[in-house]
This record gives sequence, structure tokens and C-alpha cells, in this order.
Amino acid sequence: MKRIFERSVRWGPAVIWMGVIFALSHRTATDLESWLPWFQRLIPGMNGFDWGHFAAYFVLAITLAWGFGKLHASWRSRIAIAVICLVYGISDEAHQHFVEGRHPDWKDLRNDMIGAAAALLVLALRPIRRTFSKLADSIKF
Repeated sequence: MKRIFERSVRWGPAVIWMGVIFALSHRTATDLESWLPWFQRLIPGMNGFDWGHFAAYFVLAITLAWGFGKLHASWRSRIAIAVICLVYGISDEAHQHFVEGRHPDWKDLRNDMIGAAAALLVLALRPIRRTFSKLADSIKF
């Protein structure tokens, strides 16, 4: 039971965030058009680049790194995180094919991967990596 709780704490945030991405991806084009302009006014540079995809996969990569715990700093874990983000991004774009007014777009997938790569680069910075690892190690069950 302790092991299940530990895994839930480790991997729960990533699973929950994947659910958030799925829910946002399931919004129709009409739904998105009602609130997307508000974000575009808030962040002027958002028109040329989809910051929503960037931010969503930046957070996904961070939550996946949390799931890996102190192993997140290894190259194998980083590659695994990038692959998980890529596969989930592909499934997200495929899912959009079935949502009214939405369609798959390779530019969205590109923005997903830029966000994930940016998160992995931030986590690779020595002070952040050290702090993240200490935080991950401090949670004992």
C-alpha cells in the first residue's frame, strides 16, 4: 500500500496534467475562439506562436521529471521524458481530428516539443537541477 501511495505522489501530477491537456484538447474550435483572444491580448507575442501548447508540454515535462525523481537528471530519463511528450503530443493531435472544428497540426506538435525541450533544459541548469533533486529526495514515505 505504501508503494502505491508513493507512486501516486510521484506520477499523479503527470497523469493529472495529461488529463488537463486532454480536456483542453477536447474543446471545440468555437469554445477556444471565445477565450483565446483574451490570452492573445494578455500576451501580445502569442499570435505567431502557440504558447498554450508550449506551456502545456513545458509543465508536462516538469511533472514527468518529478515522476522520475532523482533519476530525472540522467540522459536516459531525459530522453524518456522527451519521447513520452512526443507520443502524447501525437496522440493529442490525433484526438483533435475527432473534435468539432479542430484538426491535427504539425506546428502544434512542434510547439509541444519546444516546450518539453525548454523544460528539460531548465532542469539541466545546475542550481535548478540541484534544488529539484533535493526536493524530490526530501519526500520520504
